[in-house]
Amino acid sequence: MTQKELWVSVLRRIKPTIKKAYFLTWFQNTVVLRKDEGVAVIGVPTTFARNWLNDKYNVKILQALQEADAGIQSVSYEVHSRLSELNNAEGMDVKALFATEDTKKVRKVRKVNEVKVKVGGSSGHVSSQMLNSRYSLDNFVVGLDNRLPHAASVAVSNMPGGIYNPLYIYGDSGLGKTHILQAIGNGILENFPDMVVKYVTAERFVTEIVEAIGKRHTHKFKEQYRKVDVFLMDDVQFFSRKHSSQQEFFHTFNELYEGNKQVVITSDRPPSELDDLDERLKSRFGMGMVVELLFPDYETRLAILNQKCGEFEVLIDPDVLGFIANNVHHSVRELEGVLRQAVAETELNDSVPTIRSVAEIIKRLDKAQKIIGYDIEAKRELIVKTADDVMQLVAEYYNLTVDDLVGKDRHKEIMVPRQICMYLIKNELGQSYEKIGGDFGGRNHTTVMHACNKTASKLKKNVRMVRDVNAIKREMGL
Repeated sequence: MTQKELWVSVLRRIKPTIKKAYFLTWFQNTVVLRKDEGVAVIGVPTTFARNWLNDKYNVKILQALQEADAGIQSVSYEVHSRLSELNNAEGMDVKALFATEDTKKVRKVRKVNEVKVKVGGSSGHVSSQMLNSRYSLDNFVVGLDNRLPHAASVAVSNMPGGIYNPLYIYGDSGLGKTHILQAIGNGILENFPDMVVKYVTAERFVTEIVEAIGKRHTHKFKEQYRKVDVFLMDDVQFFSRKHSSQQEFFHTFNELYEGNKQVVITSDRPPSELDDLDERLKSRFGMGMVVELLFPDYETRLAILNQKCGEFEVLIDPDVLGFIANNVHHSVRELEGVLRQAVAETELNDSVPTIRSVAEIIKRLDKAQKIIGYDIEAKRELIVKTADDVMQLVAEYYNLTVDDLVGKDRHKEIMVPRQICMYLIKNELGQSYEKIGGDFGGRNHTTVMHACNKTASKLKKNVRMVRDVNAIKREMGL
């Protein structure tokens, strides 16, 4: 078995155990470099990928390697930047490798987010509601502040109509109430395929009541909601001051509850604070389990960002993700929004997100917000004029020191940033090779010329380096 065949075998074993987005992100352009005395050495394109595979998937990888080759005792990882180069033939293109494999698809119907999730068994009912298949309890990031809502939701998914009925989930806008509500519906359908699950927003419920009255189809309206196994109501606070809708919902709720059917409700407030809502409804909301979704702590926000990076299939510097997590204080929706904009700017500008670019995004979204850990106004006024300025920027970008750049260390992690720094000073500041060599510890002009030419050559084919250089240029104000 060749090393390539070995790695393909390993990937085929691992793929079913990892979510597709994560698999495509973290195993793209990886390769078995060699087997050395029982150690399988895996090549990866970035330090970030190496750390992620080692921390998250090391056990899976080792087990799969041992199943394919009993002589392998351990695994290690080596970073080779050439694996990130465009059209590199050495790394494994997992996207192409598994592109032809069958994937389970959900047939779309009518509205954008509406999917056919269930055809009833003996009941004959069709549940074709707005349940988004990407929402699941597995991809809902659990932290200290949302363990109880998540645990209650898992319990309902495993035993609908049981002890937590009704389940009432409340919290501020953008914290994931719709995610967890639809995840409950998807979880129930996965566990109980014959159940009919109905998801609706309170606003849609009101609209359907008005239409039913106008077309004299009230009987049909009542039937579609009262002959279900699970009823999911989103944003129940919308019923405020809508007394006819409240009355219809009250009777629907009662019939489902008495029939031991599961009811799950979300709102932006606890039942007691729902003004202009019938007291009978508020008392019934409190009969089961009432849980609050809170804004996640820093560690959970960081975990959410890492998960989203996997879904978006992007690699972002952990320091940048930490900066986002530290500066977004309102909602998970805002957290994802900042990340999406950072990714979009990456694609448009062909650069990687930096703390500066993310700070600019956050400031655009909320001009009054104070940025933590970065003086955005001072940085805006900074004008890069000297080689020292460029050296400082490059050192900060690569988490090095200026002494590292001008020193004698020839490890790749320092050599490449050093060459990029020389290239930028030459091309953006127009300094001579001799002057640059003097600033870099007395190197001769031939060494500097080689560094500049080598960087220019790499920029023609190394996508990652192009994005790094463009990001640094943006930091320079170019």
